[in-house]
Amino acid sequence: MRVAVLQDPGQLAVEEWPRPDPGPDEVLVNIREVGICGSDVHYYEHGRIGDYVVESPLVLGHESAGEVVEVGANVEGFEVGGRVALEPGVPCRRCDHCKRGEYNLCPDVTFMATPPDDGAFAEFVAWPADYAYRLPNSVSLREGALCEPLSVGIHVARRAEVGVGDSVLVTGAGPIGLLVAEAVRAAGATDVLVSDVVESKLALAAERGADTTIDPRETDLEDAVAAYTDGEGVDVVVEASGAESAIAGSLDAVRRGGTVVFVGLADEATVPLDVLEIVDNELDVLGSFRYRNTYPAAIELLADGAVDVEGIVDFEGGLDDIGSAFERARERETVKGMITVEN
Repeated sequence: MRVAVLQDPGQLAVEEWPRPDPGPDEVLVNIREVGICGSDVHYYEHGRIGDYVVESPLVLGHESAGEVVEVGANVEGFEVGGRVALEPGVPCRRCDHCKRGEYNLCPDVTFMATPPDDGAFAEFVAWPADYAYRLPNSVSLREGALCEPLSVGIHVARRAEVGVGDSVLVTGAGPIGLLVAEAVRAAGATDVLVSDVVESKLALAAERGADTTIDPRETDLEDAVAAYTDGEGVDVVVEASGAESAIAGSLDAVRRGGTVVFVGLADEATVPLDVLEIVDNELDVLGSFRYRNTYPAAIELLADGAVDVEGIVDFEGGLDDIGSAFERARERETVKGMITVEN
């Protein structure tokens, strides 16, 4: 089978690997659609993310969907030809976090495309059936693959306890920011504000239903939010850009007693925050890491037409031109690229 392998930073090559056999609790999936995530691009550019270092050739890609071609001996409920989305993280199920239901925090998780675990830029992947989700006919394979970033947005909305009538500011209009906006709207938010410094991304956010967009290069973020909310601030700020200025500005844009959720990854691990402001305004400041128990909800939202994930896709390519696809994904204006795997 063909796989796209990151051999060194900036160097992707298509190789022939043996087709895997599914274990007794696994399904073998013919991968059809894979999204290019920001983390994939980061590994491509730098060969590492924090403590995760690519020390040997690695298959990237963790946003995937495809068709079942073989079923393990112990697996029930799946048939050959069935369409599935794959949740890329498989926890140990034994640690305290797993036992508490916080499996996204499992320290021993196997996560696609995170060293040393290979990902889904491959024609076939054998994966535990417990983390494969059947797709209804109304949900495309591309939508199935994009359940992964949508799941990030759903987890954020749950962390923030977004409810009916809430106002939410999302800083950053990349794929996560745009799908957070979809998720919080589905959760009941009636006012969704989106900020970014890339004009084309703000235009896309507006097309997708943002109630207002803000370019902080032109208008002070706090002033723009205050003008929109009659000086109150929003109920929830979701920081999805990782920009230091947006991280600091999130505390100024939220109302007293409101909630700030950090999901974007900053270039530097330590970013100054005004602790006095957090205490004085009694803010709930939360982190959001990946997701848990979100794929069924993501699929239901897609089946109901309540969210749009395909609308964030800028371009598609194939395994054979994956290098040029990654170069395009690096461009500042790009939101999401997809790789369509063809046999």
